[in-house]
Amino acid sequence: MDNRGPTHAAQTTHAAEAAQTAQSAQAATEQLTGLPPTSLRPLGGTVWEAHLPDGTQAVVKRHDTPNAALAEATSLTWLATAEAAPPLPRLRHHAGPWLVMDRIEPGHPTPTAAEEFGRRLAALHASGAPAFGAPPPGGPTDASIGLAPMRNTPSGNHNWAEWFTEHRIAPYTKLALDAGTLTPAEARTIEDVRVQAPDEPPARLHGDLWSGNVHWAADGRAWLIDPAAHGGHRETDLAMLALFGCPHLDRVLAAYHEAAPLADGWRDRLPLHQLFPLLVHAVLFGRGYAQQALSAARSLPS
Repeated sequence: MDNRGPTHAAQTTHAAEAAQTAQSAQAATEQLTGLPPTSLRPLGGTVWEAHLPDGTQAVVKRHDTPNAALAEATSLTWLATAEAAPPLPRLRHHAGPWLVMDRIEPGHPTPTAAEEFGRRLAALHASGAPAFGAPPPGGPTDASIGLAPMRNTPSGNHNWAEWFTEHRIAPYTKLALDAGTLTPAEARTIEDVRVQAPDEPPARLHGDLWSGNVHWAADGRAWLIDPAAHGGHRETDLAMLALFGCPHLDRVLAAYHEAAPLADGWRDRLPLHQLFPLLVHAVLFGRGYAQQALSAARSLPS
């Protein structure tokens, strides 16, 4: 008797799906570059490293969330136009759910690279945005951050606190409440937080600046990848960078502060800005991140 049963069937199905997905990636790479890849290596999820006949290498990425590929493509272009900003991979082509961009050889974080990154991040933020919540030029209003929806609606009155409350705190608190990840009382605790920050012009944000989206490259620089760019408060990028850790973070922040001094009390406001990514993670990954969001909220004035 063959007792491999459902386990063997599931493995067979998974292998068939993986092969079909790889074939789709190969076809998309050829369509977008005009070159059939000589090989594809999976990098995780729906991302591949493609070796092309001209000797170059590319990263091929498929988004399954509507508008996500367009949002990333326009984010890469917008951030790359900022003078003296951190480098970003060159976008080769994008169409539908697919993007193809240059592959950047990985390296290792160093104090020197961290300090340069801090200065360049300050330059990126200083390049500005039309409004809080403004999407990149040509980018969609309904974008995403990771697998969660993210709506980029420009503020009409340049009031960051109102925009952040309405478009970054409230939507994800409601999603977590609807999913049962937050109780009504816990949601009220988050909603009662006093949202305030220094009056500064809109900054051009990476938008999803956790440490995994800082790519330490073989050329000795820190590159930005996987942006969810929009106009926001510059402390938000720094808060997300601090939330999940970053190599040589103290060097990054010191160099940033030297290049573009931050307003007094900025460290005390980090938990406020961190509410946004923590609530996003609570929506995507559950109760543990909801508890972190509550801890951040309780550390802030109401």
